[in-house]
Amino acid sequence: GAIYVNLHKDSISQLDGAAKVMPWTFAAFTIGAMGLTGIPPINGFFSKWTLALGTIEAGQWIPLGLLILSGLMNAGYFFPIVARAYFKPGGDDLEGHGEANPWMVVPLVSTAVLSVIFGLFPNAFVHVLDLATVIMEQIFDAGGVL
Repeated sequence: GAIYVNLHKDSISQLDGAAKVMPWTFAAFTIGAMGLTGIPPINGFFSKWTLALGTIEAGQWIPLGLLILSGLMNAGYFFPIVARAYFKPGGDDLEGHGEANPWMVVPLVSTAVLSVIFGLFPNAFVHVLDLATVIMEQIFDAGGVL
């Protein structure tokens, strides 16, 4: 969305050099692509890793193959975009363009940063889930809700 709104580009072939004028947006895009592909230390890696371990433990080889295929397909789709944006020279049509509006960039970058933090420290926030479980048990045990 931020790329289209700012650059008015609607084709991957038009994104050559775009990371030079929208560095924060493309950094967030790259981190998101890494997460969807399952590359560590992005949070998406640990979810894919956990699923892979579960399929191996259960002896379910077809779902494991599909999981690997999913990562490869994501890489095949996203990384050519990243490569074009960072490594191909941009055209004159990028002149005068800068980063997108902060209202668009801040959520993208925040999400990317959180994805890296959760990837580096996957168990750091589990206590919040434990606290939520205790609270919900107290509410339901007390007959409060429903």
